[in-house]
Amino acid sequence: MRLILALTLTMITAAGLRAEPVLSVTEIAPDAYAIVGPFGQRSPENLGNNATFGLVVTDEGAVLIDAGGSARGAADLESAVRSVTDQPVRYVINTGGQDHRWIGNAYWKAKGATIIASQAAVDDQKARASMQQTMLSTLLGDAFAGTEPAYADITFDSDYTLTLGGTTLEIRHAGPAHTPGDSFVWHSAAGTVFAGDIVYVGRVLGVMEFSSSAHWLDAFDAMAALEPAHVVPGHGPATDLATATRDTRDYLSNLRDRIAAYIDAGGDIIGSVEVDQSAFVYLSEFDQLARRNAQEVFSQMEWE
Repeated sequence: MRLILALTLTMITAAGLRAEPVLSVTEIAPDAYAIVGPFGQRSPENLGNNATFGLVVTDEGAVLIDAGGSARGAADLESAVRSVTDQPVRYVINTGGQDHRWIGNAYWKAKGATIIASQAAVDDQKARASMQQTMLSTLLGDAFAGTEPAYADITFDSDYTLTLGGTTLEIRHAGPAHTPGDSFVWHSAAGTVFAGDIVYVGRVLGVMEFSSSAHWLDAFDAMAALEPAHVVPGHGPATDLATATRDTRDYLSNLRDRIAAYIDAGGDIIGSVEVDQSAFVYLSEFDQLARRNAQEVFSQMEWE
């Protein structure tokens, strides 16, 4: 009886965790939406969708920006899409090689969608697919079941223009940023850029061994040169360019400036974690990521 009660309580608790949608949908401009997932680690509750996605709706179908962090995560994204439109998802754009940008591709292909990504993103996806699947299987458990890698049908080197239902989207890979193949999607009619992992808002960005802290600034500047009225980041809520600049470009520029001065003064990688990043302590996950970011930027700048 105690075992039955414990199992029942576990089932009730698990159900309660999914009682409220993990993804929230915000209309940014007519027929242009941000689908915002939570901060924090990938988990069975968020199905790997700990990120922000985009949606553009036309009278000939919808375009989804980023595929979701698992097959079930892609299905959750589809539920979010269905909350605003009955149009089928005709295209899915992968803005980079991070798992929640592409690992749900097979789900969308089975639905008839065409996948688009930069060639650099596809190369990165293939290089890290096994590692990402292992990580997601560990973090999501049974929620990752049925997820298999699938890659883009259309690839491009630097630019690709997609027109659907009279709406034109310009996809641009301006260079490596958080991942080697990061791209942003410019919806000029809506004054909106879907920035993928080139922009983080409200939380500290992550500089990883596959990131390029120097070229990340260049990719951000290419996006900012469009002077978008609305920025849909890869993590966090939709915002304006000033906020995107503060939380992403200013953070990264400050870190690189501090590390450059530290290297010039003869500092080593061990002490690099102490460089001053306190101006950005307001960002979520600062304590978890700031020191690691410092060491990774040191490793990169030591050889620039």
